[in-house]
This record gives sequence, structure tokens and C-alpha cells, in this order.
Amino acid sequence: MKRLWTPAWILRHVALVVLVTGFLALGWWQISRAASGNTLSWAYAVEWPIFAGFVVFVWWREVRHTLRGPRAGSPSTTAPDPGGASSPGPATPTVRRPVRVARVPAAPADGADDADLAAYNRYLTWLNDNPGARPGDYPG
Repeated sequence: MKRLWTPAWILRHVALVVLVTGFLALGWWQISRAASGNTLSWAYAVEWPIFAGFVVFVWWREVRHTLRGPRAGSPSTTAPDPGGASSPGPATPTVRRPVRVARVPAAPADGADDADLAAYNRYLTWLNDNPGARPGDYPG
């Protein structure tokens, strides 16, 4: 239970009380507006208590998650020793680097693609050399 009284959890408890109180007050306000003839307020009168219920649901789920802590059989709590025995306590996670596969562009089947690519590269170079120019100013 001490885990639920850290500064972060106290802030969460206060946020729960403030949000639920505010959402229910807004729901009551919408009920009073709906009773005075505002038809659209009936939808909002139902919506605000649902928001309050969602806040309570998320808070309760986080409380249960915190109180359960790490599971005994999870791989993050025990790490196998190089000798084969299991050591108690938290394990350092294994960091695996992603494998990068070099992609080689396919060679064009005919020379037309190369000419188009070269012309486009010249156009981009010209645009880079003339930053204020419009595409219609290209001399090529």
C-alpha cells in the first residue's frame, strides 16, 4: 500500500477526485439545462457521467497494476545465469540492435530512366542554387 502514497500517486488521487467531481457537476448542470427545454443537453447529461466513470476505471486499473507489481514468472524478474541456474531479483533486459538490410536499387532496364533521372537531378540542383526561383523560371 505504500506504493500508492508516493507524490505521483497522491497527484493521481487528487486528479481523480477533481475530475470525477467536475464531470458529475457538469452532468448535473446539463440535466438542469435539459429540464428547462434544451433538448441537446440530454445527450450531454448522459455523456459527462460516462466520462467520470472512465476516469474511475482508468484509476482503478492503474491501482491494481501497481499493487500487483511484476509477476514472479515474468522474464523481467529473473534472468538465467550463464551457468544455467536462475538468479533471483530483477534482470537487466537484453538489448538487441535492429538488423539493417542494405537495399540496392535495381538497375534500370533501358537508358531512358537514367536520362530522366539525370534531368530531374539537374532540375533539383538548379532549384537548390536558385532558392528564390519559381519552377517556371527553370531554363531547361
